[in-house]
Amino acid sequence: MTPALGSTGSGYPWTGRCRKHRSVGKKTGPNPTDRAKGGTKRSVLTDAAGIPVGVAVDGANRVDFKLARETLESIPVRRPRPTKQNPQGLCLDKGYDYAEVDALVDEFRFTGHISRRGTEPRAVKRTARKKARRWVVERTHSWMNRFRRILVRWEKRADTYIAMLHLSFALITWRASGLMG
Repeated sequence: MTPALGSTGSGYPWTGRCRKHRSVGKKTGPNPTDRAKGGTKRSVLTDAAGIPVGVAVDGANRVDFKLARETLESIPVRRPRPTKQNPQGLCLDKGYDYAEVDALVDEFRFTGHISRRGTEPRAVKRTARKKARRWVVERTHSWMNRFRRILVRWEKRADTYIAMLHLSFALITWRASGLMG
């Protein structure tokens, strides 16, 4: 076998610089806090016990409040109408302090509990009616991160990643139901 013109000597033609192909799929974006590596943002809606109810997925560079509508519309079951006797609260952090989200909360008839930007946290007396709520969602994210396939996104296609999220939600719900024994 004769070496090709411009070869490295082993018989394989040198075709130029190798380009690194990005092996990322849709619904990923540069992470603004991690040297612009590709990442995914999960917006999760849970009930009061931390059971996941809805999810929205987008790139890591997406602002939180832009996923609010998609997250609320992803609830797979029909929710009961909120009444004065049984209101349905929606607890959000400071990343959702925008007029669009306030209008969305009113549209879906939730009672909004949104932390406001620029204000100091109030000293809330810990009673049965007023207790901290944000940790419930953080705990659900921790439960999801126990699944390695969710923690490290291996899927290139967004639909397979969302399917894996739904599978992890099903396992979390099954474990919380107490049917395991």
